[in-house]
Amino acid sequence: MAEFFPALTDIHVDFITRQPVFFVATAAEGTRVNLSPKGYDAFRVIDAGTVAYLDLGGSGNETQAHLIADGRITVMFCAFDNPALILRIYGRGVAVLPQDEGFADLAERFPKLAGVRQVFVIRVESVQTSCGWGVPKMTLETERQTLVKFHAQQDPVERMAKIRTRDRSIDGLPVRVQAFIPPAG
Repeated sequence: MAEFFPALTDIHVDFITRQPVFFVATAAEGTRVNLSPKGYDAFRVIDAGTVAYLDLGGSGNETQAHLIADGRITVMFCAFDNPALILRIYGRGVAVLPQDEGFADLAERFPKLAGVRQVFVIRVESVQTSCGWGVPKMTLETERQTLVKFHAQQDPVERMAKIRTRDRSIDGLPVRVQAFIPPAG
């Protein structure tokens, strides 16, 4: 049976911190629904009404494009162990890029990973839990390090030149592009 809550509770937060993967869904009028799995230690609960996740560059930037156009976002966590549970966070999100005010403070909450593109900050509108009895039991073998290794081996100047050409989503919506910030040292 599904239950709704106006904000995250301590029990929800405890559940979230134990999950090795989460899923993010967004959409905008006239576009595909985007659904992305996320790993690493990339999700943080800021408070009962605010969450954030660290976003690394990948195949596209649909989440940011959809949030600019529509603002709605759903984050889902599934227990792959016992007890079974699904937790969804429904909210409104914004992208905070490295050149934006507040980015440095947000980024400090996360591990230092190569390829950081932005932090998504989500205002929680409601939380839903449901049984999760149809989700299989699985165990985590290990995190894939491929994406972080890929970004770590890239030349920063070449990476930023490529990023600057990606100012549209797959469906043609505009996205804000990360500004070039020279490497320290």
